[in-house]
Amino acid sequence: MSPTEVIERFAELLGAGDAQQAVALYEDDAAFVVEPGSIVKGHEAIGAALEGFAAMRLVLTGDIERVVYGGDVALVTNRWTLDGTTLDGSVHLAGRSADVLRRTSDGEWKIAIDDPWGGTT
Repeated sequence: MSPTEVIERFAELLGAGDAQQAVALYEDDAAFVVEPGSIVKGHEAIGAALEGFAAMRLVLTGDIERVVYGGDVALVTNRWTLDGTTLDGSVHLAGRSADVLRRTSDGEWKIAIDDPWGGTT
């Protein structure tokens, strides 16, 4: 998969409620910005953070704006919307993500840094 396909697959998996398969798209020591100011690292912590999103059976749509390659690293910027339902009612979020992916030695692209808030602090 290309970097854009990895990001699109992530949205599909999360929408299907499959946080564990979504985590498989990340490097083992990846970083995920849960919300501005809150960063988790590694598969276990990222999986726990994604479980909450996956439980909403959300619809995550994105519009990839740009991919910048530097050797085996890619920066993907994406405008996204998320619609779902919680016990408190419906939720709608939108933002701009900045994701860094790295090509592994076997040619797979994995997410190294996932910032769905695009650097917002």
